[in-house]
Amino acid sequence: MGNNQINSKLLILYFLCTLSCFSQEKNVDKKIGKVSKLFSSDTVIHIKMNYVNKAVKKSTNDSTYLDLDLGYQIGNNEWKNLPVSIRSRGNNRLKTCYFVPIKLKIKKEDNKGTLFKGNKELKLVLPCLTENARNDYLLKEFLAYKLYELVSPYHFKTRLLNITLSEARGKKIKVHKIKGFFIEDIKKVANRHGGKVLKRNVHPMQQDALCSVQNAFFQFMIGNTDFSTAYQHNEKLLFVNNTTMPVPYDFDMSGLCNTSYSVVSQVGGDVLPITEVTQRMYRGFKRDNKVFIEVRDQFLENKSKMLEMIASYKDHFETPKAYIQCTSYINEFFDVIADDSKFNNEILNRARTK
Repeated sequence: MGNNQINSKLLILYFLCTLSCFSQEKNVDKKIGKVSKLFSSDTVIHIKMNYVNKAVKKSTNDSTYLDLDLGYQIGNNEWKNLPVSIRSRGNNRLKTCYFVPIKLKIKKEDNKGTLFKGNKELKLVLPCLTENARNDYLLKEFLAYKLYELVSPYHFKTRLLNITLSEARGKKIKVHKIKGFFIEDIKKVANRHGGKVLKRNVHPMQQDALCSVQNAFFQFMIGNTDFSTAYQHNEKLLFVNNTTMPVPYDFDMSGLCNTSYSVVSQVGGDVLPITEVTQRMYRGFKRDNKVFIEVRDQFLENKSKMLEMIASYKDHFETPKAYIQCTSYINEFFDVIADDSKFNNEILNRARTK
């Protein structure tokens, strides 16, 4: 074989390898910034499920799932069924609540061509107890997720649901009309930003300064102390552009929700100097004051958007009192950060050093 033939074959091989690599890069790039169809709309989805809460609690775990059909409405009167597998999840809610927190798995061949395309795993948040205020508590937690969307690009997408849950009780069927919401899988959040999910713990001071302070301000805004970015308690960590970003979740113990079962959290054995969840306490770490001022300005500039977002869900509240409490609680936060003295005393001077 002559040198010209060898060189020609090497060039062809190089071209094919380059084309393959380019194709792979192109596929990866398509994931960045992409939101699945399920989370690209704020329209409330109506769904139906049939299962027994006690059975899910007793018979499922991290590796054992229960198969069932999830019915969802796609038009005024048209319903479709989607085969799913569910299991119980969570710790505190699993012990405390009547309605079991759910993890859904959907086979790729089943979600293809449906509203759920691209979502293999989902979290389903349900009310805790069967009390009258259950749906308003749930709605306020959902709104916390929506508020964080206005704070940081590193957030979970959610979708509000109206759920009909039919539960067999002996020969009778108990029908629960409840609200709920889906939360996208953390891997979807990572893919959207071209990053990856971190399993190991990272000290808060080694996390992105801006994102960390945004997260801390948000937690202070909703009156939540039930989190730890250091130990990934109700926080996930993403590694994006060589930087660690916190992504918060699970806000039912916050002052914004102020549920009947809320308790002041003692994360990491810390005894906090508050007695009610509605009392705010800043739990973020000290940073350069320029970052605090930047985040303060960001929140103040977004005040109208945040209140408008809450107002857009006013008709979903079952009691006017719950809506008023929700807006009043957020307005109290803005009263703090708009006042220099309160801002210094309640945030800057409370920032942690350890």
